[in-house]
Amino acid sequence: MPTWEELQALWKQEWKPVSKAALIGWLAFYGLFLVHALTNQTGFLLLDPVNLIVHEAGHLLFGWLGSTLGLWGGTLLEIAVPLALAVHFALHRQATGVAFAVFFLFENFLYISTYMADARAQVLPLVTVGDPDAAEGHDWFLIFLRWGLLEHDVSIARGVRILGWLGMLGTIAWLAKQGVRRRPGDALHPMGPPPKRH
Repeated sequence: MPTWEELQALWKQEWKPVSKAALIGWLAFYGLFLVHALTNQTGFLLLDPVNLIVHEAGHLLFGWLGSTLGLWGGTLLEIAVPLALAVHFALHRQATGVAFAVFFLFENFLYISTYMADARAQVLPLVTVGDPDAAEGHDWFLIFLRWGLLEHDVSIARGVRILGWLGMLGTIAWLAKQGVRRRPGDALHPMGPPPKRH
């Protein structure tokens, strides 16, 4: 386990460079994903089956710590997994890895907001691990009910969705900045090394 001083030293290190080819590829990937998210009418995106697996695993994992954490566990693990990956890549100063993890952290907000907005309507099919008859019910119905926020489910979901979109766009902007930032020695020749004289 690294000491606090070692973590601080790691954090101060320069990010590993992002090549132009990698930057173009990643930006194209994120752009296509955003188009998919904008045009999708189902409320569920291509990666949401993975989010569902992580969500259900979270109920099982956090369920060992009591019913309240078990209820929250699905959403908690959906956030914790990409966050942990982002921290790992940040400590290794890998900008593309951080961007991927953070982008899908915020993409999870879209998935979570769809579930939140369904709290009262409960139109979405209920997925659970184990016996479906033993399931307590819709996570966000129960959470909002306990907090006295049930009538605000759609408004809260809208805010979470907006936060997800802002986070994804901010992540793309950050990665683009990492890809175009100047390296040591670039200040004198921003367009590359000077031509050789004969």
